[in-house]
Amino acid sequence: MASAATTQDLEVRRSLDATPERVFAAWTQAQALASWFAPSERMTTLVHALDARLGGEYRIEMREPNGTPHIVSGTYTAFDAPRYLAFTWQWEKGDGEQTLVEVELQPSPAGTELLLRHSRHASIKSRDGHAAGWEGCLTRLTTHFTPT
Repeated sequence: MASAATTQDLEVRRSLDATPERVFAAWTQAQALASWFAPSERMTTLVHALDARLGGEYRIEMREPNGTPHIVSGTYTAFDAPRYLAFTWQWEKGDGEQTLVEVELQPSPAGTELLLRHSRHASIKSRDGHAAGWEGCLTRLTTHFTPT
């Protein structure tokens, strides 16, 4: 787990109508991840690499409707299915900042309580930009488990 939070750390919580096993799979299986991992339904998600294991790497592209790509990659630094995973996060066309994302899943009467912690931001601006993105992604993850 991360050390004490700083003002440049971000925490987001969600209640999900799914078991921790299903939520963990949504984070670690390419087809599931591609269905929700972008801040807007207008964006397309392409999972170029996803080696979901300790030391494994990922590379994910979120493409805007006009074709503009936003590509993030990193390495899994912790992997404890179905309760916890952590991975580094770096934008390919960013400023070189490498941050850390942690996802903690706890069973709850409603299904799963998710805590996402995104730390090591170089600035408040970086934290706030990621906060907006994660809000969109996690809203989409919530609907991923909603029956249609």
